This record gives sequence, C-alpha cells and structure tokens, in this order.
Amino acid sequence: MLAQQRQAAILDRVRAAGGVRVSELATEYGVSDMTIRRDLESLADRGLLAKVHGGATTVSPGSTHEPGFAAKSVRQRAEKAAMAMRAAAMVSPGDAIALSAGTTTAELAQRLVDVPDLTVVTNSIPVADVFYRAGRPDQTVILTGGTRTPSDALVGPVAVAAIGTLHLDMLFLGVHGMSERAGYTTPNLMEADVNRALVDAAERLVVLADHTKWGTVGISSIVALHRADVLITDDELDETARAILSEQVRELVVVSGS
Repeated sequence: MLAQQRQAAILDRVRAAGGVRVSELATEYGVSDMTIRRDLESLADRGLLAKVHGGATTVSPGSTHEPGFAAKSVRQRAEKAAMAMRAAAMVSPGDAIALSAGTTTAELAQRLVDVPDLTVVTNSIPVADVFYRAGRPDQTVILTGGTRTPSDALVGPVAVAAIGTLHLDMLFLGVHGMSERAGYTTPNLMEADVNRALVDAAERLVVLADHTKWGTVGISSIVALHRADVLITDDELDETARAILSEQVRELVVVSGS
C-alpha cells in the first residue's frame, strides 16, 4: 500500500472512531510504528487530525460542539470498559448513586445491573434504559425530566429541580473535557447546570475521564478539578497531566485500557 493510500485509510478510521492508536495501525498495515507516526505527522500538518500521545484523534471542534451519543460510544472503548469496571467496584448493595449522562457512565451502568437494592438517579436516557432492560425488581431507577440534548441527556430547570431534593451517596460523572484552568467541562450550558446539581446532591464525586479528555475545554465549567474525590482515567494520560491531577484530586486512579 502506498503512503498516500495508507494515510487516506487512517484518516477514515480516525473520522469513524474518533481516535486511533499507533500500535494498532502498525499491526494492521504491516509497517513500523515510526512509519505510522510519520503518516500521522503528515495528516496533522495538513490539519486533518490531531496527534496525541500514542496515536491521533479528530481535530478538536469548538467549545460548543456536542457529538451525539452514538458517535461518542465508538471512541476509546477499551479505556471506557476498564474505567467502568474499576468504578463498579466502588458500589455496594443499598447505595443511592447518580450517574450523569455519557457513554462511559452508560458502560458503568452495564456493570451495575446485578447490584441488589441499588437506587440510581440519572439524567441519561441510555443509562436508564440499561437498568430498565435488566428489570431487577429490587433496584430503583429515577430518571429526571427535562429537555433532551444531542448526547441523550435530560437538562434544564425541570431536571435541576428534581435533583435538588435528593441526597445521594455518590455521583459518577462523565465529562466532555478537563483542564487545569477550566476544570471539568461540557459543551452544553444547561447540562453544566444539571451536573452541578448532581455534584451538590452527592457525598462523593467520582469523575470518569479517559486521556483524550485532558486539554479539551467545553464552553461551560462544571466544577474545578479539586472537587473530585476520585478521578478514574487510563494509562495513556501523559505524565504532565498525571502530575497536575495528582496534586488536585484526592485520589487519582489509572487503569490499563489495553
């Protein structure tokens, strides 16, 4: 395969999945890691993708761009699965928890359907569907009302009002991005309001954010980095980000996405 053909195929992969790994591409195309890195550099120089540690992602969109749930669900699947497994280990029978909207929290929901006597509050239609399909009679699922967003979250004053009356043991929060300056962010102003209400309602805040979220900034901040009691991320997060987060959050948990 010529370099031009390979780069076109790589670009298609990035656009379809949202990101690619150097190691996976090298194996697939039967070339060295260095060859793939040169391909990515060429595509990045033309503004067609963004290079990240160990791979590449789609070019970062504007701070108000909000991908749909289906588009986000195909990104970083292995990392999300590993983070969800670690988060699920924190939940005990009888807990009252909240799961925010997001594909990582939906992955977590899949691992919580067998926890007895669980009460789950969520503003995510896909998360609620996971529990409804499981149909466990000793679980209570509370789906907030509100206006539906492209990521299948329910937002707005109805959702905020419903959450404001609750007292929860723990919130598992998925985020659009995180940075030292902006904290945890979202591209949807009303979703930020709902997420802040969830934070206020919970005794503990657990943030789930894979390495691609670092440096991504949505238009609205949810809370500062230090508000997280636990941040679960994956081992592709670079050392600089790890150092910053280790100083800010009470507990940084790094899982392997491989």
